[in-house]
Amino acid sequence: MEWRCRGITWSGGVPGLRWRGGKVSALSYGQQLAFRAVGERRCPGARGNPCPLDAVVSGRATGGRCPECARLDRAHSVAADTFLDDPQPYRVYLAWFGPGMTKVGITAEARGEARLLEQGAVTFSWLGRGPLMAARRTEEVLRQALGVPDRVAYERKRAARHALPSAPDRAGEVEALHRRAGEVGGWTETLEPLEFVPRDHVEAFHLDGLPPLAGTVSELVDGGVVSGRLLAAAGPDLHLLDPGGRCLALDTRLMGGWVLQSAEQGHPFSVPVAAAVSVPTVDPSTQGELF
Repeated sequence: MEWRCRGITWSGGVPGLRWRGGKVSALSYGQQLAFRAVGERRCPGARGNPCPLDAVVSGRATGGRCPECARLDRAHSVAADTFLDDPQPYRVYLAWFGPGMTKVGITAEARGEARLLEQGAVTFSWLGRGPLMAARRTEEVLRQALGVPDRVAYERKRAARHALPSAPDRAGEVEALHRRAGEVGGWTETLEPLEFVPRDHVEAFHLDGLPPLAGTVSELVDGGVVSGRLLAAAGPDLHLLDPGGRCLALDTRLMGGWVLQSAEQGHPFSVPVAAAVSVPTVDPSTQGELF
C-alpha cells in the first residue's frame, strides 16, 4: 500500500498525520519518528478532489499544489475573500504567537478552536461573534486601529516558541489588546462583543522546556530521511530532537504529496536543513512597527 501524506490535522486538539484516502495517524509527544520520502512529490488536489493532472510539484512549496488546484482551493476561501455568502456565525479573535506577535482573525464558530491550533496560536481570546461580513469588516477595522497584522510569518512563530514568557505575561499582552479593541467604535453595533477569556495552548502543543531551535527543514527529497523524537507540535510544525541532538522544526506542509516509507530509527537526518531564524526581543507596545 502506498502512503501519500496530506499534512497535519488537529482533531479534538490532538495532532495527527493525514494520508490520501482519509486515514489519520495520531501523533504522541515523545514518540520516535523515522520516515523516508520516495519518488516525486505530487499535487494532492484540492477541496477533496484529486489532482486531475497528478502534477509534480516543488519540494520547497508549502502549499504543495499545482496552479490549477491552488486556484480551486481558494475559489471558496474565507481567507481570500472569495466566499462571502456563508450564513453560519463567525467569531473574531486575537491570537498570540510570541512577544509583539499578535494578530486578529476570524473563524467559523462551528470550528471552535481548530483554526487557532492550525495556526499555532500559543494564547488567544475571542473578541466577538456575528455574520461573516460583519466579522470580516471588524477584522479589518481592528487590524488598522490596533496596528496588528492579519498574519504572522511562520519563521517568527516557530522561533518564538523556544523562549516563551510566562502564562500571565502571555495572557496580559492579549488582554491589553482586547481592552483596546473594545474601545474602538462602530464594530460592536454589528457584532456581539465577547468578554476577555484567555485560552492557552502550551500544554496542547507540549512547548514547555523546548531546547533552542537549531534549524528548519527546507524541503523533503527523494530518499531523504527524517528521524527523531517528537518534542512538540504547533500549527503545521513538528519540533523534533534528531539523533545528533539538534532540535529541528519540520513544517508538515512540506510533507503533503510525498509518498513516505518507514526508515530505521536513529538514521541521521538526510534532508536539507536551513539555519534557524532568530527573533529579536520585542516591546509588545511597538508591535505595529514590525509589520
